Amino acid sequence: MPSTLKDQSNPSPPPETGLRGWLNRRTGLDTLLKTALYEPIPGGARLAYVFGSGLLFIFISQVITGFFLALYYVPSADHAHTTVAYIAKSVTAGSFLRSLHAYGSSAMVIVLLLHLSQTYIYGAYKGRRELLWLSGCLLFALVLGMAFTGYLLPWDQRAYFATAVGTNAASEIPWIGENLKRMMRGGTEMGTLTISRFFVAHVFLIPACIFALVASHIFLFRKAGAAGPFIENPFKPEQKPELFYPRQVLTDLSLTALLIIGLGLLCFFVPVQLGPPANPADAQYIPRPEWYYLPIFQWLKYWHGAGSLIGILIIPTVLAVAIVALPFLDRGIERRPWKRPVAMGAYAFVLFVLVGLGLRSQYVDKHDPGVSQQLVKQKTEEEDYMRKPFEPELSSASLVAANAALADPLAAKGKTIFEAQSCNACHGDGGVGSAAAPKLIGVSGKFSSEKLEALLKHPSVAMTEGGMQAVDLKDEELKALIAYVESLK
Repeated sequence: MPSTLKDQSNPSPPPETGLRGWLNRRTGLDTLLKTALYEPIPGGARLAYVFGSGLLFIFISQVITGFFLALYYVPSADHAHTTVAYIAKSVTAGSFLRSLHAYGSSAMVIVLLLHLSQTYIYGAYKGRRELLWLSGCLLFALVLGMAFTGYLLPWDQRAYFATAVGTNAASEIPWIGENLKRMMRGGTEMGTLTISRFFVAHVFLIPACIFALVASHIFLFRKAGAAGPFIENPFKPEQKPELFYPRQVLTDLSLTALLIIGLGLLCFFVPVQLGPPANPADAQYIPRPEWYYLPIFQWLKYWHGAGSLIGILIIPTVLAVAIVALPFLDRGIERRPWKRPVAMGAYAFVLFVLVGLGLRSQYVDKHDPGVSQQLVKQKTEEEDYMRKPFEPELSSASLVAANAALADPLAAKGKTIFEAQSCNACHGDGGVGSAAAPKLIGVSGKFSSEKLEALLKHPSVAMTEGGMQAVDLKDEELKALIAYVESLK
């Protein structure tokens, strides 16, 4: 090893005084920093090596944003959509935070695909790196699992029906499909148990596995050492090494900065949409998964009946085994892409099929008038819903009335008059509204007490045409009724 490299890898002894010296004596901080920063890279720093650090940054970002989203989220069919709507519409920077988490999942899939592609093309799985490749493949599967389980949690139309398609697809797996579907859903239908299971998997189980595998992956990478450029020998690197710090660190930080700027601009100018609440009875809704699941979605269309055994079980299993077992199948030391025609041909074929299936799915949707019109309608409904102000859900009309009675005895008396006059027959219990008459919740923000009194005594033309009759009550009773209506907030 050159003397200059030795000098770089052996910095001056750590200080024995001050806060840093105190921490170093108790934690070995300098030794940890030296281990992390002074790793030799055969052939020097490369732009192609940035994807691993980029993945680590995105994962940390997902953990942080997911933590803050979980502070507001309630994993139940009754409240999941409302809490997400509250985050997106009422919480300060809530829409930006949710968009950062949603776009971060796509960014993680993209960077992970680039990382695996670079490793494959460079032949960096060769040498004593079998376990390193295996841990990377497992991480890829877990990231896809994170994306799948997180997609349901908003519980809007898109999330509900896309997940219904995904769980139905699992039932197509021969022998174990139906049991797998029931396990994921928590029963035969999707509901609170489904959300609860997906939430636990998304927030606890899968992240715990990812943390463990990331630690193992980093350990195995440091154990095997950097593979270097594709002209390098995978067992005995021969090129002049360069330390990880400073050039590779600066290169990695540059990618991180680009990710921060890119995701930030995307979240600010194109926030993620939230559609109307899930309605299982909507038979017109056409579900479509996220872009990274479109190839699988299109692939499943071609296999039905007896052929499903081949298309859904055998072919994917053979492909997955071949990818995982790649370091054991390709034992040669040759890493140059143009010297590995079989490996590069297989990579190009799989990539072509995946991209082709995704584009085919979009092409079919675009050229089917009924489907394309429905998809445009669904997008319009999402945009319309996002433009509406946040409306908190009411757990029950009786709870509203009870709160009103506790806060104001006059309002409690007005509730009795409201029901005695059969106002709830049209306006609903607790003024929640019905098909016959609008809701009264929040009406005090639009009209003063005097205006409400005038409207009750002399309804407008629109109110009269809707069936509203003039209220004939004593002044004291009328004030009580108005107090009750004003309490419905």
